[in-house]
Amino acid sequence: MAFRIEQIRLHWLEMPLVHFFETSFGRTTHRRIILVEVTSGGVSGWGEATCGEHPFYNEEWTEGAWLILRDYVIPAALGRELASAAEASRIAAGLRGHRMARGALEAACWDLEARLKGEPLWKTIGGGARREIPCGVSIGIQNSVGELLEKIRTELAAGYQRIKIKIKPGWDLHVIEAVRREFPGILLMADANSAYTLADADRLRQLDQYRLMMIEQPLAHDDIIDHARLQERLETPICLDECIRTAHHAAQAIRLGACRIINIKLGRVGGFGEAKAVHDVCQQHGVPVWCGGMLESGVGRAHNIALASLPNFTLPGDVSASRRYWRRDIIQPPVEVTPRGTIGLRDEAGFGYALDMDFLASVRVRQETFRAS
Repeated sequence: MAFRIEQIRLHWLEMPLVHFFETSFGRTTHRRIILVEVTSGGVSGWGEATCGEHPFYNEEWTEGAWLILRDYVIPAALGRELASAAEASRIAAGLRGHRMARGALEAACWDLEARLKGEPLWKTIGGGARREIPCGVSIGIQNSVGELLEKIRTELAAGYQRIKIKIKPGWDLHVIEAVRREFPGILLMADANSAYTLADADRLRQLDQYRLMMIEQPLAHDDIIDHARLQERLETPICLDECIRTAHHAAQAIRLGACRIINIKLGRVGGFGEAKAVHDVCQQHGVPVWCGGMLESGVGRAHNIALASLPNFTLPGDVSASRRYWRRDIIQPPVEVTPRGTIGLRDEAGFGYALDMDFLASVRVRQETFRAS
């Protein structure tokens, strides 16, 4: 459906997490979030820049994303006539990297098209292969193994189908052994966030005894070749995350045998267009995918739900309830998980939830509006 980008508004939000979230590269206690609002014909679509506060996960961070959007992406987008949201991925395509910033605007365009059509976002992107999304949780590094076990117990009681725990050198084998001893039958995976090198292969091989679903991104954030060498030595499937930014990267990784599973994060690959392309490559090669999370607000979370309704998202993802992260979310109703550990698709137009504009305004610390001439 054709539309013209008439106005873009950036919203900078600051929201404290209910509980700190720690990975191998640091601890997060609050989130700085950029929302991109794209308007055409009086209708707005919304996207979220999913980068962290610091350039540790990848090269992007909140302040940098704001500047990239303001100085490069938005000038290229204003006044642009799009035959459909599928063309939005070409906006500022000449930029090297910065896919999370570009993807925020691209996702907003998809949401806008869905609202102009009066249909749910999942339908606009070609999803809907399932009406309920299977959900897992990602649990960060805790202060003690006892705290971790208690958190897992709480999440299992809430119905989540899969548990992911963050690991790093010094917080790995003994932790997973304790989890397996306490919960021998659960679906369990480990996420290293690039904390290891190929020299750690023998140590990582010891994970095979714990029957993990996968180990996610154990080696460098930009590596595929060493992951292929590591996968040859492991029975545990490797899942790639940070190093898969395009469908071409996915095809290369599969061809080299660098992984058996791929995590798709909407922001990391630059929006729905590339996410669908990665999905399709993996589906063609029989490689399952799942939807990863970046501590999103309700806007990004709702986009993830739509994405995870594509057919090859066959493994439980990191799309969980709003209350795991926020005392109050910026959408209404908040995202909730059923006792079965699923999230149902909604049929409202766009991403399916109403924005709580009063609360959004209360956590917004910066705003800037740009209009086409």
